[in-house]
Parts: sequence; C-alpha cells; structure tokens
Amino acid sequence: MWVMIDEGDVLAARDRVTETARHTPLDYSYTFSDLTGAAVHLKLETFQRTGSFKIRGATNRIATLSEAEQEAGVVTASAGNHAQGVALAATRIGVDSTIVMPEDAPVAKVKATRSYGGRVVLHGADYDEAAERAHEIEREEGRTYVHAFDDPMVMAGQGTIGLELLEDLPEVDTVVVPIGGGGLISGIATALKAADPEIRVVGVQAEGASSVAPSLEKGRIVEREGVETIADGIATRRVGDLTFEVIQERVDEVVTVSDDETAEALTLLLERGKTLVEGAGAVPLAALLEGKFDYDEGEVVVPCLCGGNIDLNLLTTVIMRGLVQTGRYLRFRTVLKDRPGELERLVEVISEHRANIYAIEHGRTSRDVAMNDAEVEIDLETRGPDHVDALLDALREAGYEVEVLV
Repeated sequence: MWVMIDEGDVLAARDRVTETARHTPLDYSYTFSDLTGAAVHLKLETFQRTGSFKIRGATNRIATLSEAEQEAGVVTASAGNHAQGVALAATRIGVDSTIVMPEDAPVAKVKATRSYGGRVVLHGADYDEAAERAHEIEREEGRTYVHAFDDPMVMAGQGTIGLELLEDLPEVDTVVVPIGGGGLISGIATALKAADPEIRVVGVQAEGASSVAPSLEKGRIVEREGVETIADGIATRRVGDLTFEVIQERVDEVVTVSDDETAEALTLLLERGKTLVEGAGAVPLAALLEGKFDYDEGEVVVPCLCGGNIDLNLLTTVIMRGLVQTGRYLRFRTVLKDRPGELERLVEVISEHRANIYAIEHGRTSRDVAMNDAEVEIDLETRGPDHVDALLDALREAGYEVEVLV
C-alpha cells in the first residue's frame, strides 16, 4: 500500500533533480496580462533539458534506485518526452536504459532519445503495445520499469516545479497545469498546497482526452475508449491510480479545452510571446484565455508551459488551425458561370476588401456543378473575424453562394 507523497518527498527530490534539470524561467507576460486582465507569469518549462519537464521525474526515480537496480538498468515505454527524459537521466549517472517506442514514433524523437544514450526498441502500433513489450523486457532482463507518471518518485520530481514557483513568485494565486496521466499536477499541487493551502491549482485536459473530470464526478477512475487531440503529450486514456488520489485531495478544479482553443493559444504564443510550445504546453494558457475558470482582475496566474517538443508537420497543421480560429486565414468555395471575366469579377470583390489571395483552384469537371459552371476554391489571408464577416457578406451581396471550408 502506497503512502501519498508529501512536501518532504518533493524537497528531497530537489537536490537530485538539480544535478540534471534546469531551474526554468518564469516570465511576466504583458501581452497575456492585457488580454486576460490577470497578472500572467509563464513558467517556461519549454527551456528545460530535452524540451520538457519529464527529465525531472525521471531523474528523481532513477537516482532513488538501489545500487543493484541501477546496475541492472531501466526500461520504459514512450513515444516522446518521457523517452528522452529517461535516456538522459540514466546516462548522466551511468545507468543503462532501454526505451520501447511505437514503430511509427516521430523520427526526430527517436533520434533524440538515442542521442541521449538510450537503447531504442521500436515495437507495436501504439503506446499500449510498446508498453507491453517494455514490461516483457522488464521481466526478461530484470530491469526496473520507470513509469511516466504513476510513480511517487516521478511525481515528487515533477513537484520541483512547484518549489521553483514558490521561490520565484511567492505571491502566486493560481497555477494552471496540464493533465495527461497526472504526474505533473500531482507533484506541483503537493509542493504548493504544503506551502500555502490557499494557492489554487487548476488542471487542464484536452477535450479529446478528458478522463479526469468524469472520474472526479463519479469518484472512481473512468477510462476512455480512445483519444483524439493535437495535444499528444497529454493524450492518455486514463489518469493514474496513484495520481488520481492526489488530484482528488489537492487539485481545486479541472477544466477542458478544445483543439481549436489549444491551436489559437499556441499560435498566439508563437506570434506574440515568441515562444514555441507543444499542444500539451499550450492548454493551460488556452484555458486562461477562454475563461474556463474564474479569476479576479489582477490575480497572479501562472500557466505552466510544460514542453516544446512538437513535430514540425503537426506544427504546420496547428498554426493553420490557429490562423483560422483567429480569422487570419479563410478558404471558401463558390460556383461561377464558365465564361470569360467571371473569375476576374470575383477577384475584384476580394481585392476591394483588401484580402490577400494565397491560392486559387479552378475546376470544370466536378459532377456537383452544372455543365456550364465552374467550381472555384480560394485561400485567403485575412485580418480577423470582422474582416472575414465583412468579406463574406460582400461576396453574398454580389450574388455568390459561398461555402466556408476552413
């Protein structure tokens, strides 16, 4: 039977974690403070070694292994951040590590894990199949399995972020933390509540991977049948057994955000904050920007930007969704008479409203239009929701039937 971690566990983890992890910056954001009315300080765990907070928990867990366990080595399963954290933490103290990753894991993350000294085994179609193989290796080779979140020492290691917040910003009122399996928020909440029970801890999940809110409502862990979100770093079907107990006792509120809201926050962080985050790193700011929880004017709020390891192909998609969400990009379809001058007339309406054309696709072969018509799809750069609405109104007033595609 486990004993819930406490402040002493987190304080003990601090000395071990500082051997490998950085004390990451806490940056006051004028931009997001103006947008929300809160005093917003961004905890930039994006600047952490390996680009994610995971190095903290991995370091603490591996450092607390017995000599025999360290000699036998460690094994884990992961598709990204945890893999890199375990590989680096193990290599730093001379422990052999094996990391099982899904066969379709991003090439960049596989290369990074190997570069940190981990032996990578590619197995299975997803995390669950990779984890099955990792547990087989655990039994076959006598290695210790380093869980990504449901482990007291991993939680305590992640909790060192809370200690840094208390040191750098003792007047903090609310800390907003992403939740996947729950290790990060469990550690942070433990550190903060021990220092000051009045500090509010708000957890955030992606709508497509939300299990904590229904679990809290039912008083037992609810597992999803599947997950679908751009925030892949928190795309878990269920919260951990141990972390759920900590969340029940020490987390004040759990909210969810949509992928569109996450994409908008990520895009704003890039454009206005000059900061690259992954989807999981953007969800705390998305929750704040969208008013998912109540706060007072001037309240000191810290969104924890937990990592910046985003696949470049995914980044392209997320930026596009963010631009659409903020009215900066529009794609629409309409039908023209197939005769000279019709496309020019359409372009004139667009030009009059100062929208910039990215691309035009003009086709006559679609079965959805009449023989003497042509279908046109146009991609535009726009200047915000009001500009989009004005342009669409002008097109319809000019006689065009417009279908917005994105």
